[in-house]
Amino acid sequence: MRLVPSIDLTNGRSRLVYWPGAASGTGVPTDRPERIAIALVALGAPMLHLVDLDGARQGVPVNTAAIAAVARDVAVPLQVAGGVDGPRQIELAFAAGATRVVVPVWIAAESLGALRDCVRAAGDWLSVGVDARDEQMRSYPWPSGVVPTLDELAGTLAGEGVRRLVVSHWTEADLPRLTALATRHDLALQLAGGITDPAQIDAVAAAGIDTLILGEALLSGTIQYQPKVRVHG
Repeated sequence: MRLVPSIDLTNGRSRLVYWPGAASGTGVPTDRPERIAIALVALGAPMLHLVDLDGARQGVPVNTAAIAAVARDVAVPLQVAGGVDGPRQIELAFAAGATRVVVPVWIAAESLGALRDCVRAAGDWLSVGVDARDEQMRSYPWPSGVVPTLDELAGTLAGEGVRRLVVSHWTEADLPRLTALATRHDLALQLAGGITDPAQIDAVAAAGIDTLILGEALLSGTIQYQPKVRVHG
């Protein structure tokens, strides 16, 4: 399982200050996304997940200069989420330096045609962000009026050419069904957030999840970064 660092972007900076030497009183704190990216890639990060918080609010990528700065300074894939709400926004994210994008699931809820446009724009580098909470599914305007289960939604997305899901608001109790739907629909799963204890990382790895995205827990020092986790047994 890969551990992928996440950096939240707001007003061109990281929402969290990264201070890798805080525990020992060494190192220099920074909120510059490109400097954080350089430090994490030096530790072995295979990819970076950038969340454009301003873009998420405005429906279009906003922190493009920060994304471009990261892209100039590191040579790993950059996955951008937030504000990537359609083909035009996908093009803007790619132009800024993204190599992968995450679109919100409400696009599929509103129109499968819109989802197909996103698949055409991003191809295999598209992921769809989904919420593992059943009640959240009921908040979207499904065209049929019938709210799908997460498994049914995964099947629909896979049928439209989606190969990756970024799953938020998950719990350890969700791991068996997430693993099952990933296998059933041939999807790679990236779980975002939800980690407060290093032991949880082992549980996710044991479940066979492809990628775990770590943000606040990693940048705050709660979790020490290691690029890959292997299950021993």
